[in-house]
Amino acid sequence: MKLLINGEERELTGVATVQDLIVELGLGDRRVAVEVNQRIVKRGTYADHALAEGDVIEIVHFVGGG
Repeated sequence: MKLLINGEERELTGVATVQDLIVELGLGDRRVAVEVNQRIVKRGTYADHALAEGDVIEIVHFVGGG
């Protein structure tokens, strides 16, 4: 499936949900915010939120520091 992730087109297989995508990208242990087609996806629904060919996804990582 082709997805546009943070402005970069990616071809991914085996990715059906937002949760699958986060794991595939190696972000499973990080706190992230995800937007699909300009709509924020609630963290509790990542495993249920299906992705479709051509979805535009923005993922923001939270970084600590001071």
